[in-house]
Amino acid sequence: MAQRKTALVTGSGTGVGAATALQLAQRGWNVVINYSRSADEAQQSAAACRDAGADVLLQQADVADDAQCRALVDATVARWGRLDALVNNAGVSVFGQAASWDALDATAFQKILGVNTVGTFQMVRAAVPHLQAVQGCIVNVSSVAGSLGIGSSVPYIASKGALNAMTLHLARALAPDIRVNAVCPGLITSRWFSRGMGEAAYDKVRAAYEADVPLGRACTPEDVAEAIVWLVDGARTVTGELLLLDSGTHLGRAARR
Repeated sequence: MAQRKTALVTGSGTGVGAATALQLAQRGWNVVINYSRSADEAQQSAAACRDAGADVLLQQADVADDAQCRALVDATVARWGRLDALVNNAGVSVFGQAASWDALDATAFQKILGVNTVGTFQMVRAAVPHLQAVQGCIVNVSSVAGSLGIGSSVPYIASKGALNAMTLHLARALAPDIRVNAVCPGLITSRWFSRGMGEAAYDKVRAAYEADVPLGRACTPEDVAEAIVWLVDGARTVTGELLLLDSGTHLGRAARR
């Protein structure tokens, strides 16, 4: 029997990360469930993946810390002897401060860039030797914020713009051994958004978004996960792609139906 492939999904206790890990488990992959704070939810995510037939490693790590990134990759390889896919999903933001310039200090920028951009690079650097050995792949979870300059805050937009540029560079630098792509969702129906904005504000934003975008719906975590899994487990000739999952936001306001 062929050895099962292994995926490391950062921030996979909840939302897009949890949905991605589960879909990979359902396709026959073993998975690393990583979390920084959501221990209970991560346990539930791990249990769902085990129920789907995967061998699962549950590992706490903060991707903003380089030593923890290296330890996370080392634990993965120690468990299975290989790493076939890295999904950089861990991310943070601040919400509701786009017009409050005084609130967007260096600390806010450094925290958000530290996880969303520097953390991604640190995970890639730790994983590259193992991915090269199996001609694996990397998928970065970015945002429409990095492509269109819209989003929860200036630091978040900047972090995702940098992540998109880094994705393109890495796709060139790591070819032909490693494919590197990013998904760029618009509004997602996840706890990350609703907790960040507050339920009332999130409901208002979602209603306005779905009234405006051409496809008339926000992404679910499962929608984003399906695209990630395609880039991981298929898409053999795709690299350097920034895949917009924005229900047509980039096309402008929907025509009135």
